Amino acid sequence: MPKKITNLKKTQSKKYAPNDKEKYMCAKHKKFFTNELLRWKRDIVKSNSLSNLLNSGDDNVSSADIVDQASSLTDKSVEMKSLNRSRKLISKIESALKRIKDGTYGYCEETGEPIGLKRLIARPIATLSIEAQERHERDEKVFIDD
Repeated sequence: MPKKITNLKKTQSKKYAPNDKEKYMCAKHKKFFTNELLRWKRDIVKSNSLSNLLNSGDDNVSSADIVDQASSLTDKSVEMKSLNRSRKLISKIESALKRIKDGTYGYCEETGEPIGLKRLIARPIATLSIEAQERHERDEKVFIDD
């Protein structure tokens, strides 16, 4: 008879998550967000490198078929948009890492108030509190509607 597998929870280390009981943006919080941002950046770079590697073989392929050419052009356009979004995201991640170092990470750029742990866990590159973000989006909508 096979051995029973012991409870996996005992062997897995508990992953730290920032909480409101700790001082806001204490060393633990900063380390947590630094690790999350670096992991996110590494995943993006790895994903883009794999994508480039997989798609690099068809760069020199040209087809006489106009539909194939159009399809290839559309694919390249989508790839370029995706890479551009990734570059912008990496730039925002690097900016967040810089804010962690200079002590401004986790505080709203408009009000200076804490952004909040839940929001930062959901969106580690956030620069505005929920209230400031909602105000910004409302102002943007009003501007567009004019």
